[in-house]
Amino acid sequence: MASCGLAAAAQTGRRRPNVLVILTDDQGWGDLSINGNSNLSTPHIDSIGRQGAQFERFFVCAVCAPTRAEFLTGRYHARAGVRGVSTGQERMNLDEHTIAQTFQKAGYATGAFGKWHNGSQAPYHPNSRGFAEYYGFTSGHWAHYFDTEMDHNGELVKGRGYITDDLTNHAIAFIEKNRARPFFCYLPLNTPHSPMQVPEANYAKFAQFQPALKATDPAQEDVAMTRAALAMVENIDGNVGRLLAKLKGLGLEEDTVVVFFCDNGPNSWRWNGGMKGRKGAVDEGGIRSPLLVRWPGRIAAGQMIPQIAGAIDLLPTLSVLAGVPMGATKPLDGRSLAPLLFRQKVDWADRMIFSLQAKRISVRTQTHRLDPTGKLFDMRNDPGQTKDVAALEAELAGRLRAAAEAWGREVLPLVGPDDRPYPVGHSKTTYLPARDGIGSGEVKRSNTAPNSSYFTNWTKTTDRIQWDIEVAQAGEYEGVMYYTASVAGSIVELSCGAGRLEFSIGEAHNPPLFGMKEDRHDRGPESYAKDFKPLRLGTIELAAGRGALTLRAIKVSGAAVADVRYLVMTRRAK
Repeated sequence: MASCGLAAAAQTGRRRPNVLVILTDDQGWGDLSINGNSNLSTPHIDSIGRQGAQFERFFVCAVCAPTRAEFLTGRYHARAGVRGVSTGQERMNLDEHTIAQTFQKAGYATGAFGKWHNGSQAPYHPNSRGFAEYYGFTSGHWAHYFDTEMDHNGELVKGRGYITDDLTNHAIAFIEKNRARPFFCYLPLNTPHSPMQVPEANYAKFAQFQPALKATDPAQEDVAMTRAALAMVENIDGNVGRLLAKLKGLGLEEDTVVVFFCDNGPNSWRWNGGMKGRKGAVDEGGIRSPLLVRWPGRIAAGQMIPQIAGAIDLLPTLSVLAGVPMGATKPLDGRSLAPLLFRQKVDWADRMIFSLQAKRISVRTQTHRLDPTGKLFDMRNDPGQTKDVAALEAELAGRLRAAAEAWGREVLPLVGPDDRPYPVGHSKTTYLPARDGIGSGEVKRSNTAPNSSYFTNWTKTTDRIQWDIEVAQAGEYEGVMYYTASVAGSIVELSCGAGRLEFSIGEAHNPPLFGMKEDRHDRGPESYAKDFKPLRLGTIELAAGRGALTLRAIKVSGAAVADVRYLVMTRRAK
C-alpha cells in the first residue's frame, strides 16, 4: 500500500506533502454543521470535508488520552501503556514509535501545539517523542483559558490571549517558518473541554440561545452547557479558517494534507445525531468522531467514505499519503485508508474495531455493534441502539462475543495498576506537578480531578507530599517549589534516599483564586487557578535509581505550611 503515496508524489512532481492534523477535545460528532447541526455554523471545518473526503463512521476512544495515543502510535491504547487520563496513567510506553518520529526521520519539520496528554516528563514529553517544537500543556485539562501558563519546549512560559487563539498563532508561526520544507504540524486543541470559557465575541451569539436541535432525551440536556460548547466550537472554526487561509496565502494549499477529527464523544448531553452515549461511553455516541481529510488535486472533493475506520488508522494512512516509511517496530492495529481516499478498486475486507474504557469492551463491524453487556445492535437500521438483536442474529452475536473475549484476554492485563515511576534527569529540568504526586496525612488535592490541581491542607509535621521518581543521572539537583502560603516561617525538608535539604518559607504569598468570572458554566470537579511563586530550595544529592522524593514540614508556621503546584528539579552541571 505504501506505493499509493509515492505514486501520488511522483505523478505531480511535487515535494512530499505537508501534513496538518487538527484534533479537538470533547467536541463530538454532532457539533458540526456539516453533520446536520443547525444550532451552530462551522463553515471552515466543513470545507475540509466538502473539498476532500468525509468518513461516515470513524471511531476514536471514549476519553482523551487513549485517542491521542492511538493516533500517535497506530495501536490500541492499552498496548501503548495508556491506562487512564491522569496521575501518570496517560503516559505512552517509551518503546512506542510515534507518528512524529516517523515524519521527523523522513526529514520533516515537526511541531505540536496544544494538549499533549501522553506524559509530562522527558522522555515522555513531546520533545522526546519526535516533536522538535512544542507549545501547550501536557496535562489532561487546564484551569484557565486566558493568558495561561504554557510549556514551551520544556520551560514554563505565559501564554497570550484565549488559549485556542494562542495555540493556533503558534501553529501558524511554525507553518510560516517551515514553509520551504515539508512539515508535520499537530494541533491538539483543548476545547470545548471544560472549564467552559470562551471569548465574549463568540459567546454573545449563544448567550440567550435556545437550541432547536436537542439531546435525544431533552430532559438530560443542560442548555447553559450547550451554549458554551457551541460558542467554543465556533471559536475553533474561526481558528481553522485562519489556518486554511494561511496555507492558501503561502501557496501551500495543494501541497498540504489537512486532517480534522475529535477525541471522543461530546462532554454533555446535546444533539449528537440521535446516537446512544456521550463522552466516557463505548456506545456509538461516545466514540464516533468526524474525520475530514483534504488534499486538493489528490483526494477528490465531496467524497463520503462509508467504510468504518478509527484513530489507529491515521499513522499508516498519513505515512502512505506522504510516501514516508512508517518505521514502527511493533505490529500496528490500524490500516492505511489511502486506497479509500484515492478511490482505488481494492478488496476492502470487513473488520472489527474494538473500544475499551474502564474494562468495558465494545466491538464494531461495518454493520453491527456489540456492547459491553453482550447486546447486539444493527447500526444500519437502529443507529440509536434501541433494539437488541442478539437473539435474532445469534451466530453473529456469538462470534463478536468470542472476539471481544479474546481481545480482552490480550489487552485487559495491560491496563492494570500503573507502577511506572516518574523520570527525573533525562532532561536538564524536570517538572513534577501535584497531579503526579501523592499526599498523605491531612494533605489533599484542591479538587477531585487531579490534572490541574495543587496540594493544599498541609497542616502537620506528620503530613507528606511524595513523588515516586526514578533518577536517570546521579548528581546534584537544584529544587524549586511553586507555592502559595498565607504566612511565612514554616521549615520544610526535601529528601530522597540519603539526600536531604532543609529550607524555610521566608515570604508569604497568598494570591486569590481566579477563573470564576470567565466561566460560562459550573466547572464541577476542577480546580480554579492562582499564581504560584517559585521558591529556590537549594541543592540535594540524588542517587541514580528509584525512590520517594518527599516534602515534610519540620515546623509549621500558622494554620498551614503552603499550597504546592510543582516541584521542579534541575540537574547541575559537574
